[in-house]
Amino acid sequence: MTVIKAQNKEAPEGFDQYQAAILHGKMDTLVYFSETVGVKRHALVYLPPGFSPKKSYPVLYLLHGIGGDEYEWLKNGTPAIILDNLYAQGKLEPMLVVLPNGRAMKDDRANGNIMAADKIEAFAAFERDLLQDLIPSVEKKYPVKPNQINRALFGLSMGGGQALNFGLGNLDTFAWVGGFSSAPNTRIPEELIPNPQEVKDKLQLLWISCGDQDGLIQISNRTHDYLEKHQVPHVFYIEPGGHDFKVWKNDLYLVSQLLFKDIDRNHE
Repeated sequence: MTVIKAQNKEAPEGFDQYQAAILHGKMDTLVYFSETVGVKRHALVYLPPGFSPKKSYPVLYLLHGIGGDEYEWLKNGTPAIILDNLYAQGKLEPMLVVLPNGRAMKDDRANGNIMAADKIEAFAAFERDLLQDLIPSVEKKYPVKPNQINRALFGLSMGGGQALNFGLGNLDTFAWVGGFSSAPNTRIPEELIPNPQEVKDKLQLLWISCGDQDGLIQISNRTHDYLEKHQVPHVFYIEPGGHDFKVWKNDLYLVSQLLFKDIDRNHE
């Protein structure tokens, strides 16, 4: 895991186009009771091609933005297509991908004023829902590998801030953490990473990326600057684009190929 200032590293043309002739994964729906919220909640789960209940899998938790829900990635980011194509090329470690609703409140739809205080607070409350309700439910229903080394937490925009906040705040739970175009809910670096050595010791991968035309790029820049100052290995990737799914689909394409594999910490 090293610092990479990447430019123009984009997915090849067609990476997000459906290919009929290859094996495909399946989308499932997980309904779980959230003690945190006090209601049943829903998450989508991508099962990889060739999924077998007799095998066990690591898990990527992939979070949406402030205006989204558990369907945002599916509708706009075509994760199943991107991952199916990568599996067909032999580039991924088999994994489950969980698409939760990161707005932990009884009415968790993205309606009305999405910037309302109670909805913003619900994104913070999702930390408890994730750790105490969702992850145990995933690990009860599906044949997944337990422990920190087999869990990844990534997200876009508001979900990028959540992923960094919750992932770096729970280093015994997640070993693979990153934010795509992370939003201002991202904690300031001194609060996000109060103990840089612990991050060095426990994380397999820390990823920070953002589009070069994104108005929120200062959030990613300040996190990178702090990590660099404290010599914390990480990927820092500034790519062409704004605050949109063109960027985030490219991020998923790149990140997914790194997860749950041995990372070379000394060479790019």
